[in-house]
Amino acid sequence: MRISSRLFCCAPRRSRTPSPHFPSNPAKPIHLIVPFRPAAATTRWRGRLRSRSGRISASRRRRQPPGCGRIGGAELAAKAPPDGYTLFLAGVGSHVVNPNLHARLPYDPVRDFTPITLLATAPSVLVVNPAVPARSVAEFTAYARANPGKLNYASNGNGSAAQLAAAMYESMANVRMVHVPYKGIAPRSRSPLRRSAAHVRHRRRARTAHPGGKLRALAVTSKQRSALLPEVPSLAESGLPDYEAGSWYGVMAPAGTPREIVERLHGAIVSALKQPEVATRLAAEGAIVIGSTPEEFGAT
Repeated sequence: MRISSRLFCCAPRRSRTPSPHFPSNPAKPIHLIVPFRPAAATTRWRGRLRSRSGRISASRRRRQPPGCGRIGGAELAAKAPPDGYTLFLAGVGSHVVNPNLHARLPYDPVRDFTPITLLATAPSVLVVNPAVPARSVAEFTAYARANPGKLNYASNGNGSAAQLAAAMYESMANVRMVHVPYKGIAPRSRSPLRRSAAHVRHRRRARTAHPGGKLRALAVTSKQRSALLPEVPSLAESGLPDYEAGSWYGVMAPAGTPREIVERLHGAIVSALKQPEVATRLAAEGAIVIGSTPEEFGAT
C-alpha cells in the first residue's frame, strides 16, 4: 500500500461515490492532507510515517494559497470521495479549536470524518526568557501577578494549541499577560527571545534550548513529567492540580469510507508506528505514540 502526502487547499468538491474495490496494493498514491505550514509538527509526522512504512511514498508538495489552512484542508478532506485514497492528518486545530472559535464551518468535525487511528499526543513546555526572575511556576505566577499586562507570551498563532495552553494557565493562575501570535512555529522560534517573557513550546524545541540557557523550562503541560525533561515538573504538580494541555495527531478518512478500507489503512499505519526507528524518532521529538483502534479514536 503506497501513501503519499501533499498539502492541499481550496480544491473543488468531488463526487462522494465510494470506490467498490480497494486492492491491497493500490495503483495510485494515497494522499494525506496536512493543513499546516511545512515547519509545523504535523509535517514531521507525515515524513516519519512515509519514511519507514516501506509502502508510503512522497509526491510533490504544493504551497497553500493565502487564506487556506486548518479550515480549508479539513473541508477538502471532508468533501473528498470516501474511497481510501484521501486521508486527513487531524489535530487540535481542526477538530477542537475551529469548532469552538467559529460559529459556522464548511465541515462537521464528527459527522464528516471516519477515524482511523490516533497517532500520538504531544504535550508542550512552559519556558521563560532567562531575564525573567523566576525559576519555578510559583515564582513566575507571583511575578506575573505583580506585573499585570506587562509580560508578553508568544505562540505559533491565534487559536493554536500553544495559545490555548497559555490562556488556560492565565485563567487558572489568575494572571494577565499579552499574547504575541506568530505565523507558525518557525517564525516564533526565530524571533528575538527578549521580546517575550514566556513561550509554550513543543517539548523537542524546549529540550534543545533549555540546557543551553537560551530558555528556562518551568513546567510541562502534561499530567506527568516528560521523559525528555525529567527534571522539569508538570504544571499539575506545580500548584495547578487540574491543569493538563497539549496537542494530538490522528489520521481520518472522509465519512462513509467502507470498513474494509478503514481496517486496511489502520493496519498499515499502525505497522509503521511500531517500527523501532519511527517510535524512537517520534519519542525524541516529544511525542507519546498511541496507535489506537478506530473505535478508541472515535471515542476520545
